[in-house]
Amino acid sequence: MKKSLLALASGAFILGAAEFVMMGILPQTARAMHVDIPTAGHFISAYAIGVCIGTLILVFGRKIPPKQLIIMFMVIAFVGNALSAFSVNAPMLLAARFISGLPHGAFFGTATLIAKTVADKGKEAQAVSAMVTGQTVANMIGVPAGTLMSEFLSWRLAFIVLSVWAAMTVFLALAWVPAIAPVKDVGLAGQFRFLRKPGPWLILGAVFTGNAGVFCWWSYVSPWLQKTGGYDSDMVPFLMMLAGFGMVVGGIIGGRITDNWRHAGTAALGQAISGVGLLLVFLVPGNHVSAAIFTFWIAFGLFFISAPQQLLMTESGKGGGELLAGAAVQVAFNFGNAVGSMVGGGMLNLSGMNYHFTALGGVPLAVIAVALLTIYSMRHETHTDALERMREITV
Repeated sequence: MKKSLLALASGAFILGAAEFVMMGILPQTARAMHVDIPTAGHFISAYAIGVCIGTLILVFGRKIPPKQLIIMFMVIAFVGNALSAFSVNAPMLLAARFISGLPHGAFFGTATLIAKTVADKGKEAQAVSAMVTGQTVANMIGVPAGTLMSEFLSWRLAFIVLSVWAAMTVFLALAWVPAIAPVKDVGLAGQFRFLRKPGPWLILGAVFTGNAGVFCWWSYVSPWLQKTGGYDSDMVPFLMMLAGFGMVVGGIIGGRITDNWRHAGTAALGQAISGVGLLLVFLVPGNHVSAAIFTFWIAFGLFFISAPQQLLMTESGKGGGELLAGAAVQVAFNFGNAVGSMVGGGMLNLSGMNYHFTALGGVPLAVIAVALLTIYSMRHETHTDALERMREITV
């Protein structure tokens, strides 16, 4: 892996771990902040709100070179995680989590552009997937490690480690990320011009619905593993590592296929993989083996789509909106998280707390995502470079 991509992957690791670690340490955090679990759930929501608001950094920072933006994002991540570690009450932790989320979407939009720029010709998607691998490794190692730290040492230690890692990534970015020119300055309104076309809305709709579908189930994966899969609670961190491994493998394979086929077609395939997994979670009686397989399966599909969808949006924003378009993927992703969690919770209430039904609630959303990406592919990917390469290989 190129050093520049390694530095970007390090930043993705920070943000991926910061986003998801709170789910594993929520009980300990709630006790320390003297709030109940539902109230502590706002610490997760605060991060998601920060992701959405933080996209505005790109709107007003459009003239700043991408390398400097990456460094600025890591400084914000350092501040947010350090404040989280030393929070003395719930309002302070809410504010810290909001700050931690500010650079998330903007980082991935900027990092996608840099990865695409430094990639070897024909391997742009693999470069983006290498960057996103940092986020998947965070889910495989960082989140379970943070959960174990919270269980046996202190939940604050997880945020201390993340803040130190963010500081280290600043130096990696300074040393390894090349200086590339800012995107074309088309003015404040010009950055949003790409949204006048229907194509980006199809992609964002697919990101939102597909992610909402998966998070109907994923938001409640821990109790599902215990009540349906029959696992003890102390096995959950190890199954989360299995899910993280599925994300890593899915991201790598998805990136390779994207470079040799239609981008939207690859994303539709990934959404279909997740959708089939959700349907099987509903249909198959739970046991140790099936629960482990489906945990890996759906996680594989979830990040199989990362590289193609990030590339699709970055390409749709050509002409000055590249950074904002790339960041929009993360905004749609986080909205999907929030809505999926609510839909999954509603399915639990309707079914009398039957955890099979969380997955059923996500199936129609996954179908919509596949349909949107298929429509996009049929309309806009009839003559792609990837298809030409396939024809050459066939001949």
